[in-house]
Order: sequence, then structure tokens, then C-alpha cells
Amino acid sequence: MKGKEGPQTLKNLPSDGQRKRTQSSQQQPMSQRRLADHLGLSPATVSLVLNNSPVADAIPQETKDRVFAAARELNYRPNFVARSLRTQRSFMIGVIVPEVSEGYAATVMGGIEDQLLEEGYLYLVASHRHKADLIDEYPRLLQSRSVEGLIAVDTPWSQQIAIPVVAVSGRGESNGITNIVLDHERAADLALSHLYHLGHRRIAFIKGQEFSSDTEVRWNAIAKAANRLRLEIRPELVVQLEGDSPSPELGYEVTHQLLANSQLFTALFAFNDISAIGAIGALRESGHRIPEDVSVVGFDDIQSAAFQNPGLTTVRQPLRRMGRLAAETVLRSITSATLRDASRRIMMEPEFIVRASTCAVPSARKSAR
Repeated sequence: MKGKEGPQTLKNLPSDGQRKRTQSSQQQPMSQRRLADHLGLSPATVSLVLNNSPVADAIPQETKDRVFAAARELNYRPNFVARSLRTQRSFMIGVIVPEVSEGYAATVMGGIEDQLLEEGYLYLVASHRHKADLIDEYPRLLQSRSVEGLIAVDTPWSQQIAIPVVAVSGRGESNGITNIVLDHERAADLALSHLYHLGHRRIAFIKGQEFSSDTEVRWNAIAKAANRLRLEIRPELVVQLEGDSPSPELGYEVTHQLLANSQLFTALFAFNDISAIGAIGALRESGHRIPEDVSVVGFDDIQSAAFQNPGLTTVRQPLRRMGRLAAETVLRSITSATLRDASRRIMMEPEFIVRASTCAVPSARKSAR
């Protein structure tokens, strides 16, 4: 019995050659051609869909959904090396930022990453820490690494280079640059109108650092909005952030300067949420309640703003959307000479988010003004 079963079992086993071919097939990465054969589509159609080509707009959405679903199911991963060699392109974008930390730049970068991942691109990040030599050198350095375009976030720009550039809250004008900026006049009007209608007339201000791209344009917008509301901006109630630390400590320090002047104020409008958080710490340390004694307004609406105690009233910049738009614009400019050579300015609308850090001025304090 055993003698009869032994040869039959061996006969049904695959040969060494069959095993090797099976293992080779299992280990072979899924290619676009194999994916196309699986779907019964042409490799060109699959390529257009996976690469989000503008031409793919003519392909039915049902077909696109089938391609992406099959790519996920079969664990398709694009071969970037083969793709680069075939097209003579790197599929990489350079991103230049002041620093990588919680707040403005990190949120913009999140939007950039979202869009680039969808489009099959990678990116290199360089942080200049506001150093003039790095701001000058990084564009050339990234270009030497074969990036196809650059996105500069809150970074002065005056260079002329041979690849597309998109600036988010940039400073300076150069030919062929797309600038994505916030409507600061609308932002200032929203914030000051909110405080004005709550009865605040003595408002303190924290200006941004001199090197920030938004400082001058935002302060001019605040002055214009205050003039329209007939609000007096008192010089003794204006302080400016100093230093390049992304920490709340900078707002904490300048708020203590305000308090040392012994000038009364019922509200404070900070340059950004990070400095507003520091300001709240200094105010509380000095015995002030937020918002009963001092209302505080921030700017940006970073992720942690809603989870402060109290939740921070702030001007929301659509930072993630600005990052997405920057990435989308630079990628379109790579393949379009018309877009690449055009100088454009894209204005983004702010939104005012009211939380618990602001309230109306108590009647007793109104009469004491």
C-alpha cells in the first residue's frame, strides 16, 4: 500500500523547473502592461489614468475607478527608475520652507504632499531658517538634484531659474512666478470687526518678524481696517516678534513687554496662532482671565488652535488647500509652456473662526476705558 502511494504522490508534485517558474511569477512585480492585460484595457489607457494625465479627462470615470481598484487589489507600484529613464524626467519637486515645525509651513506642506502623492511625485524639502545664503543657494542646489519644479513657502524670491516656481505667501516679484497669497485686507477686516462689535477699543497687536513675507502686507491691511472702523492703533500697544524660533515663547516674551508698559487693553490680535498661544500663557501668568479680562485672536487656525483652553478664535488661512494648489500649479506648469512663462497671482479667501478666547467687553470695563 505504501509502495503504491509513494510514486503516485511524487508524480503529482511539481518539478523543480515548475516551482521556480511559479515562484518567479509570484515574485515578479505587477507592471502596467500586466495590469492592462488583467483589465482588458490598453497599456496606454492604464498609463494615462495612473499618471493623472490631462488627456485622461476623456476616459469614463467608471474605467478610471476600475483601474485604481485593480491597482490596489494587485498591489501595483510604479517603477520610478524605469519611468524616469524612459521619459528623461525625475518626477521630483523641490520645496523650500523657513523651518519644519507645527504651524504654517507644516500645514502647507501637508497639502503639497497630498497632491504630489496623488500625481505620483516625490519631493525634497530644504529648510533655510531665514538665512540669506541658504535662501540664495537652495534653488540652485535643488535644481542640481534634478527637481522639475520648486515650491517656495513663506520665502523671499528674486531669482530667475529654468524650472517652474510657485510661491506660497512669497515676497518679491519675478517673471514666470505664480504667487498664492491670502486676501489680508479681508482677513484684517474680519478680525477687527469681530473685536469692534464686541465693544473692544483698546486693542494690542503682535506684529510678525521683519523677515516674514506676511508681516508688512498684513500690518498694512490691519491699519486700513482700523481706519475704516475708526479704531485707534496706539503705538504703546504694538509689539513685534523677534527671533526665528517657531515656539510660543516669542509671543510669551513680547506680551510680557506689553504688560510691563502698564497700558490697559481689552483685546490682543496676534500675528499667528503660535504667538497667540504664548500670549495667553503670559496673560494668565499675570493674573488675567481669557477672555473675561483680555480677548485673544490668532491667525492661521493651526490644528491645535481648536484644542487650546480656551479654544482660540482665529483667522483661518486655507493652508492645506494652498499647498495642494501650489503643487497642482507647479505640476501643470512643467508640461505647459504657457503656464510656465506666465506671472500670476492667486488670491485665497480667509475665514473667521469664533471660539471661546473672545467675548464682549464687560460694562464696567467699557465705562473705564
